[in-house]
Amino acid sequence: MLPNRKLKLIDAYNRQLNYLRISITDRCNLRCVYCVPHDLIPRLPHDEILRYEEILRIARVGVDLGISKVRVTGGEPLVRKGVYEFLAHLTQINGLADVALTTNGIFLKENIEKIKSAGIRRINISLDTLDRKKYAQTTGVDKFQQVWEGIELARNSGFYPIKINVVALRGINADELTNFAKLSISYPFHIRFIEYMPIGKSRMTFEPPLLIPEIKERISSIGKLAHVKKGRYDGPAERFKFEGAQGEIGFIGALSHHFCDACNRLRLTASGQLRPCLLSDHQLDLKLPLRNGCSDKELADILLAAVRTKPSNHNLAIKDPVGVHCQMSSIGG
Repeated sequence: MLPNRKLKLIDAYNRQLNYLRISITDRCNLRCVYCVPHDLIPRLPHDEILRYEEILRIARVGVDLGISKVRVTGGEPLVRKGVYEFLAHLTQINGLADVALTTNGIFLKENIEKIKSAGIRRINISLDTLDRKKYAQTTGVDKFQQVWEGIELARNSGFYPIKINVVALRGINADELTNFAKLSISYPFHIRFIEYMPIGKSRMTFEPPLLIPEIKERISSIGKLAHVKKGRYDGPAERFKFEGAQGEIGFIGALSHHFCDACNRLRLTASGQLRPCLLSDHQLDLKLPLRNGCSDKELADILLAAVRTKPSNHNLAIKDPVGVHCQMSSIGG
């Protein structure tokens, strides 16, 4: 434990950073068109990926500085051996009020009890189409039914909220946005529409991006959306709800509606780099100090240094986007 728990992760723009997103692996069992390029991405050697005990130590130091929410991501986190034991240790850290998991859902059905036993109750599932053939085309595997059964099982097992993350892609799923939005009426799901962000290499052709104003227009035929007040641990999504709906609609518009002024997060990459901003290549190394025997105080100093370098806003623009060179799989979405 740190000797001074009064330290807080407050940046130069008076944003209190209480949210840490942790990528535990750069490996994934899908090859989504917007995430994986035509050429193979070199994978991190196993000894270059943070060990679980190293991640847990960083999380504990972060909690001492004010981190209260953690989300575990990848790559696909459920492909990493030992993940359920790790999650159980993570959820037991005193001071963490919210621990959630983001997954593509492939392994959800067969491991739902392990996830629940580890103390996880909040799950995000990445799902960009409700069409089986299109799912196979965009991800490289014919596993839509398996994913959907996993989502249903999670709902029946008491997980809440279950958020379904939909990256809006012109020419791929623009014709399905209404169907996704309708899910929020008959299911208690939070459907979150996310603007595509140019991060790393991909197989995407850069057509005009499908932005939040157009998405709202496309789903407006369903009914009027009413604002939902944000919760204490909410991320950047604008929350809405159709009248009488069981679930919600969320919009994340990094291009059309910068939410940088309310950003409350840091990101720990699979290789042990701490990134103050998803949409910037600037990062600080935690792995080398950890493996050189640094103290918790020295780890805390690196976290505080990262906070001091967090930019006021990102550099993405609609007409002339400046991409991020690292792959999303290693950063954690």
